[in-house]
Amino acid sequence: MTGPVYRTYVAINRDFLDFYSMIYESLLSNIRKHVVLTAQEEDLFASLFQEKKLKKKQFLLHEGQVNQQSTFVVSGCLRAYSVNANGFEHILQFAPADWWIADMYSYVTGKPATLNIDAVEDSTVLMITREDQERAFDEIPKLERYFRILMENSLVANRQRIIDNLSLTATQRFANFCKTYPNLINVIPQKQVAAYIGVTPEFLSKMRSEYFRSLK
Repeated sequence: MTGPVYRTYVAINRDFLDFYSMIYESLLSNIRKHVVLTAQEEDLFASLFQEKKLKKKQFLLHEGQVNQQSTFVVSGCLRAYSVNANGFEHILQFAPADWWIADMYSYVTGKPATLNIDAVEDSTVLMITREDQERAFDEIPKLERYFRILMENSLVANRQRIIDNLSLTATQRFANFCKTYPNLINVIPQKQVAAYIGVTPEFLSKMRSEYFRSLK
């Protein structure tokens, strides 16, 4: 493999990737589910990311900012949400470990974001800019397939969620939440789960108790 990005990469001290090998391994394992890269290609792609640690409730993106980076969650959990005129939160997505998150409208168009993204708990993430992602596509065309698969899966999931919100009961929506985010049920504050499902926290508490009793 040759090219300006790779030539720049090989000039970087290799200790950088060795030190963060465990962090980047989670990203590379995710990629390997969909495409096969050479060791050099994996190293090149990993070198384009910036690591960031977020404290609980720390913002990664505020509404009105331009979302310049796509984010992969290594550990912890992030959420993307909007706030209406009455201050009520509408949570569109939770992103636990091994998930990607961004305001895709802003990321793709370069226009101000309509979503906020913050950390539900202390988290470690890897971020790549739109510019570096395009450079990676030029150097490693197989990555275009990887990101296409991610985009297709996201579109399907968002469409299904819209249908579910129109046709399912609150209890059924909660059951779907438990299936989608099985490791988050006891981690995320109930008011955030309620905001994702579209019910009050009080109603969620009652529904949650009934749901888990039904599983016994």
